[in-house]
Amino acid sequence: MTYLWTFRAVLVRFLIELKRYPLNTLSSLATLYIVFLILFTGARYAQGLGVNLFGEGLEGLVVGYLVWTFAIIAYSDLSWELMREAQQGTLEQLYMCPLGFRFVSASWIVASFLVSLAWVAALLGLMMVTTGQLLLLPLGSLVPLLLLTVAPVYGIGFMMAGLALVYKRIQAFFQILQFVFVALVAFPADTLWGKALPLSLGTRLLGRVMVDGDTLATLPRTDVLVLVATAVFYLVLGIGVFRLFEGVAKDRGLLAHY
Repeated sequence: MTYLWTFRAVLVRFLIELKRYPLNTLSSLATLYIVFLILFTGARYAQGLGVNLFGEGLEGLVVGYLVWTFAIIAYSDLSWELMREAQQGTLEQLYMCPLGFRFVSASWIVASFLVSLAWVAALLGLMMVTTGQLLLLPLGSLVPLLLLTVAPVYGIGFMMAGLALVYKRIQAFFQILQFVFVALVAFPADTLWGKALPLSLGTRLLGRVMVDGDTLATLPRTDVLVLVATAVFYLVLGIGVFRLFEGVAKDRGLLAHY
């Protein structure tokens, strides 16, 4: 029961911050939507010239941008939270939590995923209205695929969180990763090593579900297994790197200092 209440407290904190700072919340959503409008306008103009910038059409643009948005939220939340706690001087208190810091950080990730679902759903609604492309939304297939697609990004988020523990300010590196994620979303998943990259295969499978009407049961079983293996690998790797930097931060006494 204590674990449940701790997770509930973390989730409620996310919701309170979204409600308490409405201008920031709406501005963030508006920024993402404006960026999509720019991409959409460019894609429509290119189509008018007989050039398809997105191999799967406008539906591919919507799905790819959706995955990219979720990836940005997924990898940055834990890192930003750690940097903020360090700035406020409360990071060491979290490590003194009876349930352990790892449970607190896991609660952050799960709460972030749940809040991001609602956030991205609102953005998806705006994108479908703008493009006139109505996508299929079978939640029984979409939610597991989305979770497997962004799990490697959460692994990268753990790596960034570990770096934040030691180096404190890594915001500039976040900006680099945003462009890396764009390349990963657009990267073709035609080869085995291409499928093993984060986001690439998951984006294609999500596109098949949302555009072509496939379900989790009708997708190629090999691709689904590769997606699961990729998710587990990057998530375990990220946690391992985080624990490594966590040990360095403890040895140097950096948890209580910014």
